Order: sequence, then C-alpha cells, then structure tokens
Amino acid sequence: MAGIMDSVDQRTRLVGQNRLELLLFRLNGRQLYGINVFKVKEVLQCPRLTAIPRLNPMVRGVAHIRGGTLPIIDLGRATGGRALEDLSSAFVIITEYNNRVQGFLVRAVERIVNLNWSDVHPPPRGTGRDHYLTAVTRVEEQMVEIVDVEKVLAEVIAVVDPVPQRAREGGPVAGPGSRRILIVDDSSVARRQIIRCVEALGIEVHALNDGRQALDWLQAQADQGVDVPGELLMMISDIEMPEMDGYTLTAEVRNDPRLKGLHVMLHTSLSGVFNQAMVRKVGADDFLAKFSPDELAERVLARMQGVGT
Repeated sequence: MAGIMDSVDQRTRLVGQNRLELLLFRLNGRQLYGINVFKVKEVLQCPRLTAIPRLNPMVRGVAHIRGGTLPIIDLGRATGGRALEDLSSAFVIITEYNNRVQGFLVRAVERIVNLNWSDVHPPPRGTGRDHYLTAVTRVEEQMVEIVDVEKVLAEVIAVVDPVPQRAREGGPVAGPGSRRILIVDDSSVARRQIIRCVEALGIEVHALNDGRQALDWLQAQADQGVDVPGELLMMISDIEMPEMDGYTLTAEVRNDPRLKGLHVMLHTSLSGVFNQAMVRKVGADDFLAKFSPDELAERVLARMQGVGT
C-alpha cells in the first residue's frame, strides 16, 4: 500500500472546487466504504497489536507506529458488524480527527477515487438515527457508504462535555434578543455538540445538515427581504459535507451581495491537513478545529462583543 498515499500532500488543489477524494476500503463483506483522503495520514499492513486491560471492546489493542502509541479501532465492530478475525491480512488506516490520531482496522483497502461533492448525498430517508453514515455515493455503479467517524469516536473514546466552562459556572451568557447562529454540519454527533455548546450560552440556533441546504435557506431568507447578516450573528460550518462543502458554501455566500456580510467560521475535524490559505481564498472570517467547547464559546462571545449584541 506504500504508493496509495504518496500524493496526498498534493491533493489540496481539490479544496475550493467542491471536490473530494475518497479512500475506498472494505470491512467484512463486499460493501465498499469511504473516508476522505484529507483525514488519512498513512495506510499500512496491520502491525503487531498490544492488548491493554480494560480497553473499550471496539479497540483491538494499541500499536507502536513512528515512535508513537495509537489505539487501533476495529471499524467493522464499531459500526455494528463483526470483528475482523484474520489480522495477518488486515490493514490499518491511520487518521487524524479533532486533533487526535488513531488507527482504523479494515479488511482491505482498494483505491482512491476523485468525486464531486454534488455526487455525494445524505443517507436515504428511512435509515433511522442509529446508522453510522454521513453520506453515500456511487463509484462505477457500486454504492459507497461514507462512515460517520465522529460518531464512532464519540462512542469509543471519551469525548469532551460540549457545555463550555463559562456556561457551567455562570449559566447563559447572552441575553434575550441575541441574534441567532446558523450551524451547518452533516455529522449528527458534531451537530448536537455544537448546538449544546451554543445554546448553553443562551443563544438560539438554526441547524442544517449540509452546505446546499444552508445556501438554499440563506437565499430563501434573503428573497423574503430578511437582512441575513443583520439577523444572524454568524454561521458555523463544517467543511466536509454532502451536496456542497463548506469552502464552496462560503464562496457562494461571499458572491451573493445580500449575504456577503455574514460572518463565517469554518469548524472542522480536518485539523492535521487544513490549509489556512484556503480560508482566505474563499473569504471565511475564522477557522477552528473541532472540538473545544471552551474555545468555540470564546469565539462566539468575541463575535457578540464585536457587534455589540
């Protein structure tokens, strides 16, 4: 697998073009799954794993890689399937999410494919709330399921309390009549975390699942005569989303005279490979890596003070 990730560092050219590249892999069966290449640091044959007492049962052990010790999560088992049995032929995808590095154990790694976000869609209606998908797409007439890794990590690894310390100590900060915040994120777990953080400050939120929904809603508000930049304190948007990514959403907002004054913060788990130049290119006002409720709260409160809300 040495060659499959050789050109990852050059793939930032896709950013801002509403495109992504997926690393395709398989778990136990024939189903294809995908993970954004930007999240992947390395792919390697499964190394020797060391068992540690009282590990979460989804964690098969830890591995010593490049001088560090990483938890290796059995992705099949973590998403409700069977545990992998033959580790001798398995692979580990080393990823970075939310400033945390871990390995995902998979049966096979296939290849990298280049797609447009408009060809990536939310999970079909009727799949319920308990699935582990953020999106689906098709590659050569085969369905590819994109795993909600943030949901997996929230269940396997202890996550931070989404209520910021200022709210825990002193209750809501914003007063009645404060402007709303638009939250855009395709991960149900991440969306709930951000909502809890912002609402704990006493601020009303409007939450949507992807960039296309957000742009349609913002433009519909403007069509009705709403002063969107005046009504919304800010928009907090993920970058990776089906239909339209956060970069493209930001660029579309800046290109609409009725929306261009909206304060935009990109909030993403792409912490290890994020290109700060892209924030400036698309016109975002701020960037924050997920997920620090205290830092998110400070950015929101600073914005409130800046506009005198």
